[in-house]
Amino acid sequence: MTNVETPKTAEAREVNFQDASTTPTPDPRRWRALMVLAFVQFIIFLDATIVNVALPAIQHDLGFTAGGLTWVVNGYLLAAGGLLLAGGRLADLLGRRKLFLSGAGLFAVASLTAAVAWSPAVLIVGRFAQGIAEAIAAPAAMALVALLFTNPAERAKAFGIWGGLAGLGSATGVVLSGVLTDLVSWRLVFLVNIPLALIPLIFGPKLLTESKMSGKRPDLISAVLVTGGLIAVIQGLLTASTDGWGAGSTLTPLIIGVAALVLFVIVQAKSSNPLVPLRFFANRTRATGNIALIFQASASAAMFFLAVLYMQQVLGFNPLQSGLAWLPFCVFVLAGMMLTMNLLPKVGPRNAIIVGMLISAAGTLMLSYITVDGTYWTSILPASVLIGLGGGITGPALQAAALQDVSMEDAGLGSGVLTTVQQMGQALGLTVIVAIALSIESGALAGGHSAAAAATSGYQVAFLVASIVLAVGALSAAVLVKRNKPNPAVAVA
Repeated sequence: MTNVETPKTAEAREVNFQDASTTPTPDPRRWRALMVLAFVQFIIFLDATIVNVALPAIQHDLGFTAGGLTWVVNGYLLAAGGLLLAGGRLADLLGRRKLFLSGAGLFAVASLTAAVAWSPAVLIVGRFAQGIAEAIAAPAAMALVALLFTNPAERAKAFGIWGGLAGLGSATGVVLSGVLTDLVSWRLVFLVNIPLALIPLIFGPKLLTESKMSGKRPDLISAVLVTGGLIAVIQGLLTASTDGWGAGSTLTPLIIGVAALVLFVIVQAKSSNPLVPLRFFANRTRATGNIALIFQASASAAMFFLAVLYMQQVLGFNPLQSGLAWLPFCVFVLAGMMLTMNLLPKVGPRNAIIVGMLISAAGTLMLSYITVDGTYWTSILPASVLIGLGGGITGPALQAAALQDVSMEDAGLGSGVLTTVQQMGQALGLTVIVAIALSIESGALAGGHSAAAAATSGYQVAFLVASIVLAVGALSAAVLVKRNKPNPAVAVA
């Protein structure tokens, strides 16, 4: 059965995070449906980090060049980041369940392609396909969660589970990558996705009801502009990390991408049937949630990348040790998630974002004190505990803020915006913060320092910058997000 709503009925069903007085009868299958939807969220974030530790083994087995190897990561980022916004809106227009299940199926096929790859080209095709699958499935899944849980307390709990699984997926990816690569084969880092992706295909049709907008068709010109613009901007950011900001290979895609996105905004403002209505960004809490997410995603992506390098290149960890080192992080992500699920309905997203990002900032600041002769117990463990706890608190709160007041009409759009911002933030962090580390390292090597000492000096400065980025994100939430009036009557079942 398909639920088709007009803009007027959609407006009547707008869900306010603090006001549940007019919420519709909840779907009795909603918690089981959440588990199905969350499986895809988990494997998407799992896949985002699981490849990193396996890259040297992949390069050795398939004969990648150093430049070609970057496309194992960049191909995924380009496809996902470029298509997420259009994917979210298309889910609204074509059917959210349909796109979610299609994306889950494509992710399984793409993962199998990557796992059996016999050449660099085949693996890169598989990674591009995985990115496209994320762009199709992730916004649709998050939109379905937002529409399934209309009660504020239940929605907070659902976002807590959703956001916690995202952080847990990222950390689990690092753990599994080290274990599977060291003990078996890098191919298992892709094969592990397949059974997880098949679960939604088996149970999704029984638990999820189709929903979409009525009377509108996709604006193909707008879709081409926003997709092409985002791909070009991300390509420019990724190229800047290797070629520098002044290189033509960096400036050309950045200029083209920005021009395409400006034209896209102009088209949306004048269109009677916009792909992305500009009114969506008028909600201050929603806009600020996405802004804070940029800070959180950029700092976290750089932190993960550099911490793994420090453990392997300076402390001498092998992939297995490097992966297992993140287990405490996983535990405290879950602790933060559980804490947020209980407090978010009472304190609102603003306070949770501020507290969570400040805790993560403190942990990242601790990493700026690493030394060349440090140990896991003194240099990594205390910081990873704080970063995990802060991330578990922050993730659900950011999603609650970014999807505040979302309606049936705009649920996929809101999810697409959120996931696009997250991808852009990750690309920005890997470009800017990692570039700072590499620049400091190069200068130290030129000054006669050892390779380990030079790398450590670069990591120290980069972690300091990442901690400042997180603190600025917390400040943006403190200044811009409206205060939530505590409601003692709201409780999570």
